[in-house]
Formats: sequence, structure tokens, C-alpha cells
Amino acid sequence: MRVLLTGGAGFIGSHLSERLIKAGHDIICMDNLITGCESNIDHLKGNPSFEFVDHDVSNYIEVDGDVDAVLHLASLASPVDYLNYPIKTLKVGSLGTHNTLGVAKAKGAKYLLASTSEVYGDPLVNPQPETYWGNVNPIGPRGVYDESKRFAEALVLAYNRSHGIDTKIARIFNTYGERMRSHDGRVVPNFIDQIIGGESLTVYGDGSQTRSFCYVSDLIDGLMLLLESNVNEPVNLGNPAETSIMEFAKAVMGIAGKESEIVFEELPVDDPKVRRPDITKAKELLGWEPKVNLDEGLARTIKWFRNKQ
Repeated sequence: MRVLLTGGAGFIGSHLSERLIKAGHDIICMDNLITGCESNIDHLKGNPSFEFVDHDVSNYIEVDGDVDAVLHLASLASPVDYLNYPIKTLKVGSLGTHNTLGVAKAKGAKYLLASTSEVYGDPLVNPQPETYWGNVNPIGPRGVYDESKRFAEALVLAYNRSHGIDTKIARIFNTYGERMRSHDGRVVPNFIDQIIGGESLTVYGDGSQTRSFCYVSDLIDGLMLLLESNVNEPVNLGNPAETSIMEFAKAVMGIAGKESEIVFEELPVDDPKVRRPDITKAKELLGWEPKVNLDEGLARTIKWFRNKQ
């Protein structure tokens, strides 16, 4: 296939670029590098199956030649980013989704949206199945990200129903691994940077809030299976092994082999108290479930961060 991949220089996008090329596909990697990083894809440049285009998908997209699939991963997914760039976040979720769907419609291509577990907001149901409608504050500071993705999902399914486009929606839960950006506001790089730097670990709230961490290679497996499937409705992709932030802090210290003081700060507004995917649908429809446990994934990630110093 010839694939248009937006956000292809980002953390997840760069790993997906590699996997698609390995599978024999040609990639048009589109990214405006506001949060993506060229170093993530430097090793792919020069590959005849890889083309990089510096472009903001919130603006009109024009692609010459055939396109068999459009994968829309462009987004400002970190709290630091969507709080700093609230309007850009809304635009990439709305205008960016509209523009990429336009390419899929014009080219007769299949389409995959990278959505998020944040569509569930601060959930009143745990674990969260795809049938749960969520508990989102639409006007809170996190609403720019949550609602941009909820709108994107609605738009994708509208194109599926109105134009017959073969659409896929991946609701991605907390994912970690090599190429995460330092200091991007997410707990994995924050803790790892702090432990490597000999700093205290910053825990927001009392640390009892939970997350479910999926290693990036497992997520990429799920995205590839979803792309190749005939499933059009949203599918949760994440690791159902739930851990509290305090437990996670201790795991980071254990894998890193270093002790650190824990300091507590105020919990951000509308921060979810629980986060755990129900992956029954992914198991049944895609034959997918995570393989990499937290200790193994953290060891790989910490090693990468140390080598990056």
C-alpha cells in the first residue's frame, strides 16, 4: 500500500512508520514537527519507501498519486502540549480530521483514526468498554483534547455512514516506550527523567489514581491488526493491567535501581481517577492482546532514556 501517515515523526507515529515499511508499504510521513521530532525518523530518510512532508494537517492537504490508506495520528496528546496550544489541539482534531478524511474520500482509501482513552474523561465505570459514553467536562482545560477526539470520532463515523469509507478508530490508552519526549508532562518520561537525574519523583494528588501502561510495540501490533480488519467501530487498544501512580513510581525506582524521594503536588483539574481498558473487543475481533509486561517494557524504556543523555 501507499500510506499517508500524519504525525509520523511523533513517538507512536515513528514506530508505526517503521512497521509499515517493514510490512512492505510506502509511507508519506506528514508532520509539522510542533511536537514530533525529526530525530525519530532520521534513520528512515533515504529509504525509497519513505517520504517526509513538513505540513500542518489543519490546512488543506494535497497528495499526488494513489493513496491506499490514511492513518491520522497527528495530535497534541501531552497535557503540556494541549494546555499550551489549546486552539491548535482543537484544530488538528477537527480540521485535521476533516482534511485527512477528504484525502481518503478522494483517493478511495481506507482510514484509521488514532483516538484516545480520554474520550472517556474521568470515568464512572472501570474498566472502560467501548460502549461507555464517558464523563467529560467539555469546557475544562482538558476539554480541548478530549472533545477534539470525540468530535473526530463522530466525523469519522459520519464519513463511514455517508460516504462508505472503510474507517477504523483506535482508542489508545497510556502508551510508553523509546522516543517519548522528555518533560512532556506524561508520567512515564517525567518519572524516568527525574530518577535518572537524581531528582525527586513528582506525584500529583495522593498517587492513588490508576493508569494502565501499554508498551509501544504491543500498540503497533494492535494498530496493524485493526488497519487490516473489517472493524469500523471504535476499539480499545491498551494494557488492562492497572496500577496506581504510587505503585508505578516504585516500579520505576526498582527497574532503575535507584531510590528517590517522592514529592506530592496538587492533582490537575479533571485528571482521571481511574484508567483501564476493557479489551474484550480487541481480543475477539482482532485476536490482539499485549505481550510485554511492565517490568520488561520499563527496562527497555529506561535504557533508551539513559543512552539518550
